[in-house]
Amino acid sequence: MLRVCLISDTHGLLRPEALAFLQGCDFIVHGGDIGNAGILEALAAIAPLTVVRGNNDRESWADAIAESEFLKIDGVLIYAIHDLSQIDIDPAAAGVRVVVSGHSHKPKIEERDGVLYVNPGSAGPRRFKLPIAVAELLIDGDAVSARIVELTV
Repeated sequence: MLRVCLISDTHGLLRPEALAFLQGCDFIVHGGDIGNAGILEALAAIAPLTVVRGNNDRESWADAIAESEFLKIDGVLIYAIHDLSQIDIDPAAAGVRVVVSGHSHKPKIEERDGVLYVNPGSAGPRRFKLPIAVAELLIDGDAVSARIVELTV
């Protein structure tokens, strides 16, 4: 079984609680609004990292980061994009099993047309009264499950 950790909207803040959650994962996907290159260096030191640029990632360090990415893990196709409203593919038709997003800061898991949509929420600075959260995918052959974990901060 593979553990894929999902994090988004760090906005330059990589909390110790988020780092603790990420330990032992096989892959990390960051859903954008990273905040600075130091976040990427810290995450890449834990596990292989796939990242997409968020609407707030406008400085030169983020120029080479794509707005969307495909990642295949153990035969499971994952598509990452920061803002779901900007999705320009039909995930089900493209064979995508999981769409990872961020932007709203609202953690959510939803399945539509056989595609699992996961927004891990925001692991960075608190926004309004929304929780500080991360998520994980567990991949076991063709089976994929997701869960959101609210961090106690």
